[in-house]
Formats: sequence, C-alpha cells, structure tokens
Amino acid sequence: MLSPATVLTCLVLVVMLPEVWSKRYTVGGNQGWTSNVNYTVWASNYTFYTEDWLFFVYDRNQMDVLEVNKTNYETCNAEHPLHNYTTGAGRDVVALNVTRNYYFISSKGFCYSGMKLAVHVVKTPSPPKPKPEKSVSSSRIYNLKSQIVFPTVLAIAAVWDSLLRI
Repeated sequence: MLSPATVLTCLVLVVMLPEVWSKRYTVGGNQGWTSNVNYTVWASNYTFYTEDWLFFVYDRNQMDVLEVNKTNYETCNAEHPLHNYTTGAGRDVVALNVTRNYYFISSKGFCYSGMKLAVHVVKTPSPPKPKPEKSVSSSRIYNLKSQIVFPTVLAIAAVWDSLLRI
C-alpha cells in the first residue's frame, strides 16, 4: 500500500510536468558569453518562451551580465542597468518569466566587441486541445482516463515509494 505522502508527491509531480518542457539555453553555445561572437545570429536560431532560462558562462574576472533597456543596449551604455545578474561565479542564470524583449550587455568595453544579446520572449504555447469525437460517449472517455491516467500515477507513486525506501 502506498503512503498518502507518496501519492501526494506523485500528484504534485504530474501537475508540475509542464515546467519540464522549459529549456535552458547556454548563451553563445560552446563559445559562451565572450567577445567576438555574433549573439544576434545565435539568438535567431531559437524561439524563447516564458519559463525558459538563459545560462551565461564567462570569465568572471573580466566580464559581467547586465540587463539594460533598448536604448542602452544599442549604445552599449552600462551606467543604469535594469538588473545586474553577475554573481561573481561566471555562471549566471536568467529566468525568462515575462513575455517581452530582454536586452543584455557586458560592460567594461566588451559590449563594443559584440557582447550584447537581445531576445524576444513569447508566451509558452498551450498544448493542443484534443478534438472531441462524435462517436465516443463521455462514459467511454471517463473509462479511458481511469484505465490510463490513474494507473500511470499509481505506477509513478509505486516507483517513487520504492526509491524512498532505499
């Protein structure tokens, strides 16, 4: 018999599944956050959605990650950043939680060498709604859900419970 805590944990995990679909992008790919990289070209290869993350990897002794407005992005002005994401470790993560344009630069003159990134974040698309079938009765749909969803949750709960016992 599964404990109520195990069942509750599994239900919470099922509810949180959409967060699994968010992505973490390493800015600049293998090159990271450095000078002489065209971040406009890099960003054009992706569609950024709310709940995605940007991961800045750089030399913490020389560079930083500042979020600025569009004007300061275009002019490489780091005097009044909207946010300084620099933690000192050179491994900074930025959550893209709002649908809008984000503008990032590195100060200390690196922005003039191309260390600037603009991304447009769009709302995470909802999964497509299933089309109702005219020939399927609601009782058949309920039976299908009870035959697939409930046993799946119980199977996850059983695995989780066995892992907690180890």
